[in-house]
Amino acid sequence: MNEPARVGLVGAHGHGSSYFDRLDRLAADGLARLVAVADPRPPGVLATRLSGASWHGSLPELLADPRARPDVVVLATPVHTHTELAVAAMRAGCDVLLEKPPTPSLAQYQEVLSAARETGRICQVGFQTFGSEAIEAVRRIVADGEIGTVTGLGAVGTWVRTTGYWARASWAGRRRLEGRDVVDGVVTNPLAHAVATALLVAGATRLDQVTQVETDLYRANDIEADDTSSGVVTIEDDLRLGFGLTLCAARRTPALVVVRGTGGTLRLAYESDTVEVDGLGGTRSLTFGRVDLLADLLAARGPGRRPCCPVDDTAAFMRVLEAVREAGEPAPIGPDHVRWEGEGEDRHPVVAEVEAWCERAATRGETFSTLGAPWAR
Repeated sequence: MNEPARVGLVGAHGHGSSYFDRLDRLAADGLARLVAVADPRPPGVLATRLSGASWHGSLPELLADPRARPDVVVLATPVHTHTELAVAAMRAGCDVLLEKPPTPSLAQYQEVLSAARETGRICQVGFQTFGSEAIEAVRRIVADGEIGTVTGLGAVGTWVRTTGYWARASWAGRRRLEGRDVVDGVVTNPLAHAVATALLVAGATRLDQVTQVETDLYRANDIEADDTSSGVVTIEDDLRLGFGLTLCAARRTPALVVVRGTGGTLRLAYESDTVEVDGLGGTRSLTFGRVDLLADLLAARGPGRRPCCPVDDTAAFMRVLEAVREAGEPAPIGPDHVRWEGEGEDRHPVVAEVEAWCERAATRGETFSTLGAPWAR
C-alpha cells in the first residue's frame, strides 16, 4: 500500500482552521497525514488539533526542517502572500493546494503558472465548485438543447458582511497594503466563486477566451475595495456574462449562476450543487455531489490523473480579477441609499433594493450604471 501523503498546512487560523477536519477525514482513510503547520501566530486552541505535527513560524522554516518535509503544501494565507509561498513550495518539490483567488494580479499569476510548468508540480486552486458534479450536468443539459440556444450567462450573489468581517485582518477590504496588491473585494474574494463558476460553465478557462471585461465597482463600507459591483465579461463568439454581486444585502441568499437560452433558463445554486431547469421539457430540480479538492489533489498525484482545478484553468477568472485591479477606486454609495443594521461588530450596511439590481445585472448582462441604479455613478 502507498504511504499517506505528508501534508503541510500554511495559515492555520481563520479559514485555514477548516483544513484540520478535512485532514482528519483523509487521515482516517489512510490518504494523508498532517506533518507540519506554519503560521506566525502561536497555535493557541489549535494545539489540540496537531496530532504530533510540528509548528513553525513560516513556510521557509517548515521546509528547512527535514523532519517536517511535506509532499503537499496547503496555502490558506492572505492572497498577497500566495505568489511567493506557492512558488517556494513547488520549487521545494511539493504539490500545492492554493486557496482562491490564486494571486492578486495577472503578472503574479503568470509567476505561479510558470513555476508549476517548470517544476512539474501540481498547483490546484481552491475553487471548490470545480469539483462539483453539477458543472458537467449543466453542460449536458445545455448541449441537449433543453433551454434552446444559449443567449447569455449571469452570476448573482447577495450576501451580508459585517464591520467585524472587515476588521478581522489588516488586509481585509484593501486594494493595496504596504505597496503590495491585495484586491480583496466582492468580485475577487467572497463571491469569486460566482464569476469563476460561471466562466467554467461557459467553457472559458483560458486568457484568450475572454475578449473584454467591463467593471462597475462601488462600496457602502468604509473600505478601499468594492463590496457591491457589477460587470460584463465578453467571451469568445461574443457571449456575454453579466454579474451583480454585493455584500450589502438585507439577508444572505444562495449565490447563483444563470444560463439563459431561447427556450428557457437554468439556475445553478453552486453552494448546494443544485440545478433548476425551466426549459422546453418543463421544470425540474436536481442536486449533485462534489469532490473535495484536497482529496482530488492527492488522487491527481498518481499517474494519468488531472486535478479538478489546476492553476491553468483559472486564467479566465484572473483576467476578470486583473480588470478589477486596474479599475479606478470603487465609488462610495451615497448615505441616502444605505441603511445600517445591527450593533457593534455585527453592524452592516444594506443598500436600497440591491438584490433586484444584482439580479438585473446578471440576467440582462448590463452594469448598474447602464441599468440606471439610483446610487450608480
